[in-house]
Amino acid sequence: MGLLEGKVAIVTGAGGGLGRAYAKLFAKEGASVVVNDFGGSRDGTSGGASPMAQQVVEEIIADGGKAVANGADVSTMEGGQSIFKSAIDSFGKVDILVNNAGILRDKTFSNTSEADWDAVVKVHLKGTYCVTLPVWDFMKANGGGVIVMTSSTSGLYGNFGQANYGAAKAGIYGFMRVLSIEGRKYNIRLWGLAPGAFTRMTEDLPGRKDQEPDPASLPENIAPGVLYMVSDLSKDHTGKVLGVSSRGVREIKMLQTKGFNGGVGHTAQDIADHAADVFFAEAVQREIA
Repeated sequence: MGLLEGKVAIVTGAGGGLGRAYAKLFAKEGASVVVNDFGGSRDGTSGGASPMAQQVVEEIIADGGKAVANGADVSTMEGGQSIFKSAIDSFGKVDILVNNAGILRDKTFSNTSEADWDAVVKVHLKGTYCVTLPVWDFMKANGGGVIVMTSSTSGLYGNFGQANYGAAKAGIYGFMRVLSIEGRKYNIRLWGLAPGAFTRMTEDLPGRKDQEPDPASLPENIAPGVLYMVSDLSKDHTGKVLGVSSRGVREIKMLQTKGFNGGVGHTAQDIADHAADVFFAEAVQREIA
């Protein structure tokens, strides 16, 4: 018996990279998988006629698993409904959703056009909404499930040249936190995921271009962390963010200091005088890739 025996999972953006690794591992652990991928280029300028999802399905079936392909665009309501319908029509239910689909259009803020902003926010943030909504309604009515939303350290910490991507990923964090509160009543668990992997999305980023990938950063080494999140091994957790990368698996949290409360009439100078209470003692500089 695998960890996901009898479960039905949807994985978006699963034609390659991280999504492919998730889909194949889920199937190996007993899940029936809807493999969604719109296809096309990394920046989202083409797509809709790619065999990527079907290729992953064929690999899963060849290994003895169960899967179906879906090529819908996650960033439309019709696409989200299509992906959900593929699961219902093929397997009768949805237990797991991993929102993984994404594009990149990295530029400094002054060079980011409205089109670049809208495209990235639409795929990442709206796409997460479009796919989650029908799955959420089904889970509410049918005993719950697990939803993973892919954030990023670019949104949680910030990263040069990714204003559009970081804004979308920070929005996904807020979306996840709200649904984790609403979902408790319905046994729906929510996760935020901040993955760091060597994929088509990241292979030419500074420090990685023309370099042999660290084996620990390959998608197959990230997937076990996501399997943990969607399995009953993590049944007591919801509303949390896990960073999963070559540096291991760790929880990422938003924290606050004890602060300063000067009551009615406090001044800006009072705040400055209590800076040691208002601010964290030091900023830790570290690699976040």
